[in-house]
Amino acid sequence: MLRAVIFVFCACLAFASAAPPVIEGRVVGGVDATIGQFPHQVSLRQSGSHICGGSIISRDYILTAGHCVSSQFDNGTVSSITPASLLSIRAGTLDRFSGGMLINVEEVHVHDQYNSFWFDVAVLKLAQPLIFSSQLAPIPLATEDTPANSDVIISGWGRLTTGGDIPRTMQWNTLSAISKLSCALSIAVYRDDMLCLAHTSGNGACNGDSGGPAIFNGELVGIAGFVVGGCGSSSPDGYAKVFYHRDWIIQHANL
Repeated sequence: MLRAVIFVFCACLAFASAAPPVIEGRVVGGVDATIGQFPHQVSLRQSGSHICGGSIISRDYILTAGHCVSSQFDNGTVSSITPASLLSIRAGTLDRFSGGMLINVEEVHVHDQYNSFWFDVAVLKLAQPLIFSSQLAPIPLATEDTPANSDVIISGWGRLTTGGDIPRTMQWNTLSAISKLSCALSIAVYRDDMLCLAHTSGNGACNGDSGGPAIFNGELVGIAGFVVGGCGSSSPDGYAKVFYHRDWIIQHANL
């Protein structure tokens, strides 16, 4: 039986302590990012707490996953969109709790065909434009499909293991794009709007990485969506394919 686990964790699981603990660790096999390594990566926050990742695609827009900013009925269709007034982003920093710019979200646009794992894409308009620097910059959208066996880099502040610690410092790891056939055989589900990223046991994305970037050749190729069998299992992770959704993203982010 297919067991898919959405990366996003609820705001109720965010740290409640006044002074956030410093956690030493890795995001399921990853390592600490360095300053300026991922200037496009943002922390998406709801009521002040980190819930997901996201990517800067222009001064005014962030790309993330649809499930990060919506609730679903049991059949997977959208029941409600998170009010923009509850959302903000922290950008230009490796630290989940401090540094960089903290900017409110003004508008939320979820793909109108979003349903559970499919069309899992959303763009967020910011209340004020970003000021670009060496630590804060946009990433270009994919212009073609990602070849099988390509090394794809993921990053974020997701849990280090299923139900485990949440790192303070951004983490990154390298996964491998696989073919449609390999993906379908591995997790018994595949669609053209999906990018499958394989990894060995003890690696991959986890809760809190949702909506975050997957990068190949300096382009944004995927949006973190779901895992199968728990974080760090030997099964591939599912990402929304940016190239497939490129036209929708360009239209709704005014690129």
